[in-house]
Amino acid sequence: MSDTDTSKYISLILRHKPSVIGITLDEHGWADVHDLIKGVSEKYPITMEDLERIVREDEKQRYSFNDDKTLIRANQGHSIPVDVELEEAEPPEILFHGTATKFEEAIDREGLIPKSRLYVHLFPDCETAEKVGKRQGQLVVYRIRSGEMHRDGYVFYRSVNGVWLIKAVPVQYMEKISG
Repeated sequence: MSDTDTSKYISLILRHKPSVIGITLDEHGWADVHDLIKGVSEKYPITMEDLERIVREDEKQRYSFNDDKTLIRANQGHSIPVDVELEEAEPPEILFHGTATKFEEAIDREGLIPKSRLYVHLFPDCETAEKVGKRQGQLVVYRIRSGEMHRDGYVFYRSVNGVWLIKAVPVQYMEKISG
């Protein structure tokens, strides 16, 4: 078993299905670290040191501990209703969203909507958007006029790992730049 497999399993638990290992998340998405380790270990044996390494080395910085490392949560990407205590933030003028061409027709018609997640994920650089989009198939990237959206009253949040989150992006603020 690899840290990647274990991290994917932890992501499933902390973002979508805590019930898989019989735990619950509080209203802010926090899980008890001891309970998480115990539950994950039934499928992927893991120690506190393993969990700390996974959190520290995760290139997307998906997870956060509380100050005394007794609680852990996913920073964003939830499909279950939690409030990860995001603060509103003024976005840069331009953000990017990468996805698969199989979603292109619906996006061109409806704009970006979160589907099963709570927020649409946007990135400050095209390269990250491309990397995320390629995971889903043939790539298409959209350039988002986020500064204009913000001035028009749309609320943006910035996750602790630098991902920008918003409830939706209407078509009029989007420009297809590849795909």
